[in-house]
Amino acid sequence: MTAKDTGAMRRWAETAEAIRATRATSKKSSIVAEYLRSLGDEDLGIAAVFLSGRPFPARDQRKAGLGWRAITTVVQKVAGVGDGAMGQAYDRSSDVGTAVGEVLETAGHAPAGRPLALAEVAGAYVRLATTRGRDAKAQVFADLLHRADPLSARYVTAILGGELRIGLREGHLEKGIAQAFEQDLAAVQWAGMLTGDIGRTARLARDGALDTARLSLFHPLKSMLASPVADEAEALSRLEPPVWVEDKYDGIRALLHRQGDEVRLFSRDLNDITSGFPEIVEAARAVDWEGILDGEILAWRDGAVLPFLQLQTRIGRKKPTAQVLAQVPVIYVAFDVLALGEGSPPEPLLREPLRERRRRLEALDLPGTPGFGLAALVDAADEVELERIFAEAQERGNEGLMLKDPASTYAPGRRGYAWLKLKKALTTLDCVVVGAEVGHGRRHGVLSDYTFAVIDDRPGAAEGALVTVGKAYTGLTDAEIAEMTKWFEAHTLERFGRYRKVEPTVVVEIAFDVVHASSRHKSGYAMRFPRIVRIRDDKSAAEVDRLSTVAALHERLQVAGRSGVLTDGTMST
Repeated sequence: MTAKDTGAMRRWAETAEAIRATRATSKKSSIVAEYLRSLGDEDLGIAAVFLSGRPFPARDQRKAGLGWRAITTVVQKVAGVGDGAMGQAYDRSSDVGTAVGEVLETAGHAPAGRPLALAEVAGAYVRLATTRGRDAKAQVFADLLHRADPLSARYVTAILGGELRIGLREGHLEKGIAQAFEQDLAAVQWAGMLTGDIGRTARLARDGALDTARLSLFHPLKSMLASPVADEAEALSRLEPPVWVEDKYDGIRALLHRQGDEVRLFSRDLNDITSGFPEIVEAARAVDWEGILDGEILAWRDGAVLPFLQLQTRIGRKKPTAQVLAQVPVIYVAFDVLALGEGSPPEPLLREPLRERRRRLEALDLPGTPGFGLAALVDAADEVELERIFAEAQERGNEGLMLKDPASTYAPGRRGYAWLKLKKALTTLDCVVVGAEVGHGRRHGVLSDYTFAVIDDRPGAAEGALVTVGKAYTGLTDAEIAEMTKWFEAHTLERFGRYRKVEPTVVVEIAFDVVHASSRHKSGYAMRFPRIVRIRDDKSAAEVDRLSTVAALHERLQVAGRSGVLTDGTMST
């Protein structure tokens, strides 16, 4: 590499490789700092955004729109290999970027022309987002690959798909920026949250201008996260009682931004989901406040929360039909306010204590606003009271409880002990594994995703017939998964790509939070958040639970109860 190539994509890729190669978080941040410190103004902003694992800043909602089929076709053509090469490489790694690099490396691909600059890659991402037509998009991607060496191509593709996977968390990147330009880490984090652009934040840090960052509406902010606790005792050891308690709703977490007639909704993963919920947009336009709310979108009819599986039919629909809107109506239930006021920008409230934010939230009179609700809030002083509140929340079909310190500030994207989530399994069921699938990420080489079933004891069912009720991929150790992979490979009945239909012999105990009616499984039911508690070597497939048990659990949860939402000034029933 020559001096003029210091901003090339190859150097960025080598930096990413160095970050991936170390497990020490302090070393990761140091590598970032050294690299960023060496860059010019344009490359600095682009490199920081790419290190966040995105082609565009978080506030930028553009999508490249290049799917697996197009990527596969282009890579195989550029590499000069036959059909199936990408699929085989992907099966070995379960990572698209790695597969691209492997195919090009194996084919002896050499880049044509001068090395790719970061600005050229960024420009190609913009063209991918704005170009219409699969063939035109494919040509943009092909032009990139022709000029990229295999390592650069790997990371060009990884960034494009948002699957960087080098072990660099947001906190490591922020720390690297602070270290590179000798700035306070908290100031870097605050500016990054306000701007929604880690590239701009890096430039502000270099210029010593972090204090000039201002909150702007209509870019996604990260949601404050809660730390899980095992039981009431642990919760009260973390928070000094009395603690504030809300139901943990089974909906879609979303931040609602409003200014004038403009309303936008952003999901927890920072996607703009506004068009999918037009009734909430219209309801928000009728209110007389401006700012940002944090809350949950719930499926809602006649003052009661509908099961999440019904809400799922709304997910991913950019323009829901009138029929869908009628079948699954929704409501926005707020539990926090992050900015408020008629100024531009509105007053940020994130550094105000929760008790003040709640006071400001309650003053908006959301329970009296059609289409809106307010999270019901109660105090709990001891374990007995918490146990009672939890049981009531679970019986009305909610996931559990949110426990909050009323003095806490709002920390976007952070997981601390100011907010806690208390969840417990509704119960456990013994099920038999009927299918196993190759996992992703660090479990790409093993069968780690298990589909399980219970015995169908409905009238007319064949004796011993099995019907599926869920799929789980958490709960077992790496050693257990490795052992089960060997067993399932040896006892596979049929193969369907990455999925294996296996002998129904292995019994597992499954914990879950809620059971819903569902057409996804032949049983007619689906478990919410299933996880494997243990392998039941002491039980045979004939001893697993029956479908009638699952049905009874579902019926129990259908008993009408309070929803934990304030509407029309009262607790809804």
